[in-house]
Parts: sequence; structure tokens; C-alpha cells
Amino acid sequence: MKRAFFYSISLFLLFTLAFLAGYLIRGELFSPQDDQFLVLDQAHKLLLDYGLLEIPDDRALEYGMIRGMLEVYADPYSIFVEPAQHELETNSLQGDFGGIGVDLRKDVEGKVFLSPYPDSPAVNADILEGDQLFAVDELIIEPLTPLDSVLAAIRGNVGETVSLTIGRAPVFTPMKREVIREIFPLPSITSRIHPQENRLGIIQVNMIAASTPEEISSAFTDLQNLGATHFVLDLRNNSGGLLSAGIDTTRMFLREGTILQQQYKGKAIETISVESPGVLADSPLVVLINNSTASAAEIIAGALKQNHRAWLIGEPSYGKDVIQLVFDLEDGSSLHITSAKWWIPDLFPPVGGNGIQPDQLITEDEDDSASMIESARRYFFP
Repeated sequence: MKRAFFYSISLFLLFTLAFLAGYLIRGELFSPQDDQFLVLDQAHKLLLDYGLLEIPDDRALEYGMIRGMLEVYADPYSIFVEPAQHELETNSLQGDFGGIGVDLRKDVEGKVFLSPYPDSPAVNADILEGDQLFAVDELIIEPLTPLDSVLAAIRGNVGETVSLTIGRAPVFTPMKREVIREIFPLPSITSRIHPQENRLGIIQVNMIAASTPEEISSAFTDLQNLGATHFVLDLRNNSGGLLSAGIDTTRMFLREGTILQQQYKGKAIETISVESPGVLADSPLVVLINNSTASAAEIIAGALKQNHRAWLIGEPSYGKDVIQLVFDLEDGSSLHITSAKWWIPDLFPPVGGNGIQPDQLITEDEDDSASMIESARRYFFP
């Protein structure tokens, strides 16, 4: 009797455990999250079953879905970037890349031709001006192949070999060239002495890359050696770049003060300040801005203005006061998501929707290099 009772209880517990295990497994495998995109799945299947046109490959459809999602999200700064463009963007922000030293151009038929730089790895591998490019490793060059994709395929890790299939005039018979990649810098600035005033050094910052603070410091030294005592920091048409590099650049020009405050989603407000006097804190400075000065470039201009460090000449800047985090996706593409807001304390009007306001306004009709630079020269040397 006891044995039968024990057997019944054991059987009951066994069924109960089996039921609970099944329930939990079902909860894992068929959670509500799995039903989240049922309509999308249904639409996708209908397109495959009934679509008259040729269906794009799965990756192209996936990219389209991501872009559609971001369009509904309706943030103009949250964007999806495909692998080739993401790689080139990363190269630019890092300030260098592994390449072979060639320029690419396309003709009207979509053929790609090479122009090697002097003393480059491409020249050393017997690539000549006007050689046609047929393939890069496994990438076959078709008329519709984007140049970004070709550039991304050519670039890669320093010291590694890339295989090019090229053709040479007049017959363009395909032949292989193996080229070892070397480091190529991507300068984020250009600098020069004013042609009529050798006391005035001009530094044009094209983007804010990781190398920008060091490049600016080197440019200041070079210009001082040429006789410059006063300086123009030209941030016109600079759409920004790395936030950290923008902050480091600003610190170079300040002795003390607050640069900005920022707040990420779900986080406390963070204040970014100057920790010690910058190496360029005593150099007389004018900053040029226009409507295309944005993001990290606006941080530099706004912080220098608010801390009474530089005179600003030009137009109100773009007014981008948000920060994007860049997330690498598994196929080499990336998702840029607006994740924080920044502002410069006590700056009026605030940056968002207004832009940084110049101390000396020059309208769009007057916005050219000659008039802007001349205004800066007259500010220092009336």
C-alpha cells in the first residue's frame, strides 16, 4: 500500500516537473518578443510568394527594413551606414588608414581607373597612371559598383597584401598586382601664413578627428616658426566628428572654465571642464564659423566664445546639440543613435535651434574666404 502510494506521488511529481519544464521552455522559445514582428514576417512572405519583380537579396531587404524603422523613429541624426561607408568614415575619424596610395576615378561607362601617388606602394608594385581596375581581391568591379566599396576593399590592415587585377592600355589584358598596404595619414587640417600679413597664421579644420588636437598643435608651432603671432581657427563647413577630440581641442585654448554639460539617456548631468591650462591658451585667436559649422566644431566655437577666449566671425552655426553613439553591427555596417544632449552653460541663445552666434556677423553673400580672412586680419591689425 505504501509502495503504491509512493509510486503515485512520484508519478505525479514527474508529470508536474515535465509540465513546468515544458511551460518554461515554451516561454523561452515562444516569448511575446518572438511575436513582435508578425505583420512584418507576413508581409515579407507575401512579397516572396506574389511579388512580380525580382526580389532583392536578404541583406538588401534587411537594410531596407532598418532604414524604414529609422524613418518612423524620425530622428534625423540616427542613421544606418553600410559597411563600405562605415569603414571609410572610421578611417577619417581615426586620422589614418592602411592603403596603397592610389586615387580612383570612374568614366561615363562605369570603368574604374587608377592614379597612383608618387613613391606609393602602388607605384612600387608597378601600377601606372591610367591602369584600369578589374578586381580587388574577390570584389569584381562592375559598372554599378560604388567607389566607396572599391576604396574600402583596397584599404585594410597595415602590412597585409591586397591583390589587384588591372589592365593596361591599349589592350587592357587582365594581370595581377600584389600590393602591401602602408599607413597613410588623413590630415584633418590645413595651415598657411596670410599672404599679406606674415604675423597671421591660418588653420582650417576640415573635420574633428582623433588626430586633430596634435595636428593643430604642430601647425601652431610651424606657423610660429614662420613668424605668426596671431591666429585664425577656421571652422567653416566643419560638420564635426569625434566629441572627445572636440573637447581635447577646446582644452588646448583655455586656461580654465567649463566646456560643456551633457546628459545621456538615464544618466546624471555631466560637466566637462578644463583641468589645466592649455598649451595654446595665450595665443591671440579669431574663430570663423558659418551655417555648416556643426556638432563638435560648435562645441569648440561655443566654449571659446562663452569663456571669452576668442572673437567669432561669420554666421550663426548649424545648431546641432545632440550626441550620437556609433554601434558596429556584425556585417561591418553601423547604427548611429542619438543618445545624449549637450549644452554650454549660460550661453545665450542656446545652441539647439539657434546655433553659435558670432560676435561679428558676416552674411551669406559676403561669406567667402577673402572677406572672412580679411575681417580677421583687420580685427588683429586695424
